[in-house]
Amino acid sequence: MLRITVRRITRFLLFSSLPVALAIQTSLTTPSRAAAVEQKAAPAAGKAPAEDGDKNDPPFHEYKGVRIGMAADEARKKLGDPADKSDRQDFYTFSDNESAQVFYDAEKKVFAISVNYLGGDKSPTCKSILGAEAEAKPDGSIHRRVDYPKAGFWVAYSRTPGDEPMVTVTMQKKP
Repeated sequence: MLRITVRRITRFLLFSSLPVALAIQTSLTTPSRAAAVEQKAAPAAGKAPAEDGDKNDPPFHEYKGVRIGMAADEARKKLGDPADKSDRQDFYTFSDNESAQVFYDAEKKVFAISVNYLGGDKSPTCKSILGAEAEAKPDGSIHRRVDYPKAGFWVAYSRTPGDEPMVTVTMQKKP
């Protein structure tokens, strides 16, 4: 049985709102700024996904069977009952270490998914999400976003520094 405590709710709300704010900020940047951010975050060695052809075939294209463009009812069948539900977004808590938000557009279709992994060994790697590693900053944090034009969405991977980092994976439909 999952025990809900004020600490868990506070942690969930704190950590789940940060990636959403970052995703919204990233999606609102001008194309030239977004291109500069993506180019700066490219890995130092090896081929970038664009050179491999991966820009058209994203490794991370669904979360627990939920995909961009899927109807809200279908997404809820795949993920179960959300901890908090509305017409525009649902919040899910799968464990102490994994939570997710699913966002819906006016047509009640999934337009974004943001997943948080708090510490633990079950956090995905950048390579498993984007198909290539990203160079970590000196503090150990990582952020990289890759656009997938043919798929019609972008995917971002963020990891905070520290011994128990928070990893956030966000997938959002391109406007």
